[in-house]
Amino acid sequence: MPTTTDTAAKAPAARDAGALRRRWEHSALLRHLALGLLGLLVVTLLMETTGSFANSQLASMAYLGIAAGGLTVLTGLNGQLSLGHGAFMAVGAYTTALFLDGETPALPLPVVLAAATLVTLAVGAAVGVAAARLHGPYIAGATLALAVAVPGVVLHFASLGGEQGLGVRIPEIPAWVLDAAYFVTGSELHPTKYVAYIGWTALVVTYVLLANLMRSRVGRTWRAVRDDEVAAEIAGVHLGRARVLAFVVSTACAGLAGGVMAMAVRITAPSGFSLTLSLTLLSAVVLGGLGSLTGALIGSALLTFLPHLVTDLGVDAGLTDVRAAELAPAVYGLTMIAVILVAPAGITGTVRGLLRRRRGAA
Repeated sequence: MPTTTDTAAKAPAARDAGALRRRWEHSALLRHLALGLLGLLVVTLLMETTGSFANSQLASMAYLGIAAGGLTVLTGLNGQLSLGHGAFMAVGAYTTALFLDGETPALPLPVVLAAATLVTLAVGAAVGVAAARLHGPYIAGATLALAVAVPGVVLHFASLGGEQGLGVRIPEIPAWVLDAAYFVTGSELHPTKYVAYIGWTALVVTYVLLANLMRSRVGRTWRAVRDDEVAAEIAGVHLGRARVLAFVVSTACAGLAGGVMAMAVRITAPSGFSLTLSLTLLSAVVLGGLGSLTGALIGSALLTFLPHLVTDLGVDAGLTDVRAAELAPAVYGLTMIAVILVAPAGITGTVRGLLRRRRGAA
């Protein structure tokens, strides 16, 4: 039988464990940080066990995931339909390209990405204030016009490279980063993997911040505006201020995504920011599930890996490379239609609904 001394010794440990459990249950920030670190660990394992092409795909998924996460806040949480996020990605990408054009001294990449985010945030604030009175199809039409206009405007500025665009030079990787990467992973860090790590670090930081923002008072205000504008205004919510704030947060994410995209693609040209990019981002959010950061990440993964998978299957089936590449958009479109018909709430929304019904039945 345990003695009184043993019981007294175990009591402080039990209290500490209980306090830690309560802190875990009530601290959203702690949970989000833990999930973010776990995600970085999984991505590190993936990048260290795959080749350069897979690393470039993971970098693409990172910038698409950042942009889709910002669009989730705007469209899924606040109810503003944006068809022009590709234009804000262009602002961030061109800002990054101007800093990394090879003629000016290279700044640290975190500083460059912060500058791209702040410049796009300022542009998004100007557009958001101008469009604060718009909602529904009107805000969609305004952002659609922006997506069409920005690539055309860039063509008229020779300093931005015109139709050929600007090349992006990745600065030399700092020695301490190379040493730390070799110490942790046991392998050399090449530029493609370096950009992928930067992209996923930016994605994890962005998602942790967005997840906490969505659970805060600001997030509840955005949901109130989305669900019932009249009731939210009666409750004292300033509709214009809430819309502008959501727009600014979303465009800042798009600017960061554009900066990572510029480094991953190594070139910034108007053709990379067509209307197709904006519509593709919106389709990723719808596929994954509106209002869910997990859904945004799933949608960006489908955008990244599905076309290549379909192309490989088409080539294996005997199609030429061109026909196999043309098959990928068709399959993606059919996937979109199937998800809308079978799971109108998106992948994550449907899974959550099934789990709730199962718990209710139990």
